[in-house]
Formats: sequence, structure tokens, C-alpha cells
Amino acid sequence: MRLSFLIFWNLPVTASLIPDVPPDLAVEICGLIKTYRGSRGHLPKKALKGIDLKIPRGSIYGLLGPNGAGKSTLINILAGLVIKSAGTAKIWGYEVEAQPRRARSAIGVVPQELNLDAFFTPRALLDMQAGLYGVPKRERRTDALLQAVGLTKNAEAYARTLSGGMRRRLMIAKALVHTPPVLVLDEPTAGVDVELRQSLWDYVRELNAAGTTILLTTHYLEEAQELCDRIAIINHGELVANDSKENLLRRIDNKRLTITVDRDAEVLPETMRAAGWERLDARRFSIAYRPSQAAVAPLLRVVQMNGLVIVDLTTEETDLEDIFLQLTRKAG
Repeated sequence: MRLSFLIFWNLPVTASLIPDVPPDLAVEICGLIKTYRGSRGHLPKKALKGIDLKIPRGSIYGLLGPNGAGKSTLINILAGLVIKSAGTAKIWGYEVEAQPRRARSAIGVVPQELNLDAFFTPRALLDMQAGLYGVPKRERRTDALLQAVGLTKNAEAYARTLSGGMRRRLMIAKALVHTPPVLVLDEPTAGVDVELRQSLWDYVRELNAAGTTILLTTHYLEEAQELCDRIAIINHGELVANDSKENLLRRIDNKRLTITVDRDAEVLPETMRAAGWERLDARRFSIAYRPSQAAVAPLLRVVQMNGLVIVDLTTEETDLEDIFLQLTRKAG
């Protein structure tokens, strides 16, 4: 199923609070610290340790990290649900604690948990959410949002009768009733099938193309690699990486070369073993190398010196998972 999205920038509730000239930074976090008081017999826990993060307007920004890294705490501070201990956090130029009404008007949050009232219909849920944000009835876009997320036919069905994928889409529509310029998606495709995941990816791209800045947290690293143009990795409350996706992928100078030869080789020739080759099976061999330190030609020459003819060759690039594992292990 292909989701189609229409975004409306002329809602008075948004226009009255958001400046005519948009800021360069959709989210700006400086020295953000959050310390939770320890329970009886336990020391205080510092969940965020001086986070600095600048998210440009119009970007799809990935926030990655293992469980307990501090991602949820950071999102909850932006959403106004958790009070920071120190530092500043601004959304669309508004400080989340000093200017809470304006900051909250500029952000929509889609939480990981499907927290919908089971006995409300999608239409009723969106209307109620719009009312909470002060959107006048004549200016609500309930029908358009339902159509955008593919729930027009289910508009009057109780939320408890919707599938998990439908509920996930309803949560996104719920976060968009006040047309926020910044949208936080916390694990948006958790628990959904592959087809719906691809559809939601298309939906996120359309949102971004319409001008929405996206902050995405995900455990699916291929999702971040597919969607995000910039990525921050947080671990133990600290940023261990914050760069463009392309620059992050360049940080690990590793490639793997796999070849298929024209005949069976029962044993790995000693000269190939000394060069670093590994035998995968009778006709396939593999080697890991650093492009900055080794050229491919000499590696292939060693194979040819043993009378083997290469009939196929593939290379495997570094992916985001390699980056993530290396950085989080190093920080740990």
C-alpha cells in the first residue's frame, strides 16, 4: 500500500505561534544534562551528559543508540514531558521550558508505544487532539489526514479494531493535527511488516519533501541508512558521533572482496593464505582489506599466480551497522 501525504501550512494555530521567517536550525540543543535522583540506596543517574546537537531545518536526522543510551530522555525533554537538569533545548527557536506553548506548537511526537484510546474512532481521536492544540473546528484537516494515512474507510471504526499498522499510521496523523514543522518519529516501524515499512518510508520522504524536519530514532540501521542525511549516535548519555551519513560511512576504512574461481581448490594455497585470503568453499575465496592501504590488483595477482582464473568478483562496503557497533563498543 502506497501512502499519499498532503500537508497544510496555513493553519492559524500554527501560523500565530511560528515566525514568518523560519530558523536555520529546527532543533538546537546545547549542554543538555539530565540527572535522575537515585532511589533509596542508589546513586543518582546521569542520563544525558552535556549533549550538543544542531538539527538543520528540512533535514531527516537520525538519532541512534543502544537501549538505555539516553534517546528517550532527550525526546521527552523536547516534548516537554521531562524537565532537564541543565543546558538549553530549542525547537524552531523556542526554548522548551522558557517558551513551552510555542515550543510544543512546533513539534509533533510519534511515540514508540501505541497509546490510543481503544474506544475512540480515528476521526474522534484526531478531532480531540486538534482541540487540545486549539485548532478551531472550521480549520481542522481531519479528513485530509485520514486520507493521507490511508484510514478514510476506517474513520468510524473503534481504534481497538485496527491492525497494528493502522494504529501506527493513526499515531502519525495524530502528531500532525497542528501542522508542526518538526516531527519526531520514535521507532516508527517497530513491529510492522516489510511492505508497510517501505510504505512508511515513502511517507516520511513525502513529509520531508513538503518541508517537515524529521528526527528519527530507530533500531533498524538499514532504515537510518535509507532515510537519513545526517546521523547522531548516542551512548551512555554522550554523543559518540554526529555527522553526515556519507562521512560516517567513510570513517571505517574496511572492504571485503569475494571471488569465484574456475575450478575446485581443495586447500587454500599458502601464498594466498599469507596474503590474507580465506577459503569459503571449493571455488570461493574472501579477503578483508583497507582501500587506503592496499590496492586490489596485487591481491588478485596472488590468486592468478596459483593458476586460478577469476570468473566472478564482488565487494562488500562498510554499512551503518559496522559504524554503530564500532562506536558504541569503543564508548562502552
